[in-house]
Amino acid sequence: MNLPLHFGLLGTLEAGGIALLVGLLMYLLMLRVVRGLGGSVNQAIGASCVLAVIIGASIDIWKLFYMGIVRLESPLYARIFLSTIHDPNELGSRVVLEIAGALAGVALGWIVFSSRSSAQNVD
Repeated sequence: MNLPLHFGLLGTLEAGGIALLVGLLMYLLMLRVVRGLGGSVNQAIGASCVLAVIIGASIDIWKLFYMGIVRLESPLYARIFLSTIHDPNELGSRVVLEIAGALAGVALGWIVFSSRSSAQNVD
């Protein structure tokens, strides 16, 4: 995510909150698309989980993966790569909270909007 976030725990919580909103919006979007195509809610949940994690956390996941794979033996290369990361000290916790936030957003959308649709079906 290319947003000006705070550093430390506050920035990590902000990134997780943004991912939560992305998960909620992805569930709403995929629910309409999948229902329009004649699919089930399970397919909407699965697709929205995958898309929410890709949208909400893919850049930080890639940087964490790249940092673990590429040899950063030279201090110059390490410094150059670390300068591209917003907050390198909190990268791992930010990835975890972005994934958890995206999945929690999808779950929250399912809880809120499936209870509303089932209440409409009873009437």
